[in-house]
Amino acid sequence: MKLKRQLYLWHRWLGIVTCLFMALWFVSGVVMLYVGYPKLTPTERLAHLPVLPAGCCAELPARWVDEPLQALRLSSLGGRPYYLLDLADGRRVALDAANGELLTSVDARWALASARQYAGDVPLQYRGSLDEDMWTHSRALDAERPLQRVEVGDAACTWLYLSGRTGEVVRDASAQERTWNWIGAWLHWLYPLRGGFGFDNGWRTLVIGLSLLGTLMALLGMVVGVMRVRLRTRYRSGSCSPYPGGWLRWHHIGGLLFGVVVVTWVFSGLMSMRPWGLTDSHSRLDISALQQGLLRATDIGQSVKQALASLDQEAAFRTVELQWRRLGENTYLVARNAVGDSRILELGALPARQLQRERLEAAARAISPQTSLRVDWQTGYDFHYFARDAQSMYGFQPRPLPVLRLRFEDPAGTWIYLDPASGELVASHDLTQRTGRWLFNLLHSWDWQPLLQRPALRESMIIGFSLGGTVIALSGVVLGWRRLWRIRPRR
Repeated sequence: MKLKRQLYLWHRWLGIVTCLFMALWFVSGVVMLYVGYPKLTPTERLAHLPVLPAGCCAELPARWVDEPLQALRLSSLGGRPYYLLDLADGRRVALDAANGELLTSVDARWALASARQYAGDVPLQYRGSLDEDMWTHSRALDAERPLQRVEVGDAACTWLYLSGRTGEVVRDASAQERTWNWIGAWLHWLYPLRGGFGFDNGWRTLVIGLSLLGTLMALLGMVVGVMRVRLRTRYRSGSCSPYPGGWLRWHHIGGLLFGVVVVTWVFSGLMSMRPWGLTDSHSRLDISALQQGLLRATDIGQSVKQALASLDQEAAFRTVELQWRRLGENTYLVARNAVGDSRILELGALPARQLQRERLEAAARAISPQTSLRVDWQTGYDFHYFARDAQSMYGFQPRPLPVLRLRFEDPAGTWIYLDPASGELVASHDLTQRTGRWLFNLLHSWDWQPLLQRPALRESMIIGFSLGGTVIALSGVVLGWRRLWRIRPRR
């Protein structure tokens, strides 16, 4: 009896601490099915770039052609072509493609010009520089800070966030996204509590702690709930539950019906934070060996003017961006149009739609020549490689098809995926990360192909179970409040 009472007490007091947060998680999770945290997808970015005509650009200045680079693009800023360089030492440089002049600062005038390229002929208002606000918490934006914010007078009342280094648009947030996110992702991820705790990584520690307590509370609740059920010798009321009505009965019956889902959702939410590095990669393979050396602009062996002229021969393909890429010992150009289609240009060859499988495989083998490798040409999505809608957490990640999957038989079980349309590494994970996918994506978002292919069924199931979880959590809040009210100090 003493142990039984301890289970009741632990469940009660953990519920008082966590039930309100759990109610918020269930409600905000339903909102996130349809409106995600603001992001700029690759498709959105390309759709707002102007066409690069053949005679638009001078060649990259001699100062930079032999400079070792991490990345190099020819794109547009402020309505004009610019070379965008990521140097090997981490610096970022933007050069006017017409005269080679270095962009030295991003001020209000330049931010408005870049926003004009994205938004078109609509009113714009510059709202100043900021390091971070409620719509730019993503660590993916760290390299672009401080950000410049411009408000767009379009029908969607969009806010644009531009890089403080180049002026490139890196995030857009419509009024609909901002409004719904107050009760969506911003609330689901407890962003109101982010920062201001006086210790490093405070928000992360808080979320992990609450998720851990919530998981324990839900598990104890299932145990207590089952212990209180009488199927043979029923209670005096004739019910299998000891509670004849009210919030106690709602809480008990709801827990019996939806308790398993509550446990899996709260636990998988905990795993989304990758606590204590449990699902971090253990692979020791050097993926950078795909390039076999640093990128240099001069290695393509042809001028930009020649490349754009070659692309213009295909009238239906209008290039908006060029990207220098290296695979194995070869450097080539990848051209993209406004809808994301690509062409590959190499010296002495016509534009191609994709690289040969043998070439991709040979470059991958250089990562670990002594390790056995299994190669698959994947033409459909599966449990570990799949696309998500733009509003989802992973909506910004491209998942093209077909893709070459290469499975290394190293101790970590590393898999990599190469896009033949560009030679780009689009995904990689080892066995630990794939286990994390089971513990987070499958349990939390139900990212399972039979359900992803039937979105109406998946959404209706998630909403239905979320309503059940909300009943459990809200009834727990009411019961917890009543308990606290009864034990309040009396004067």
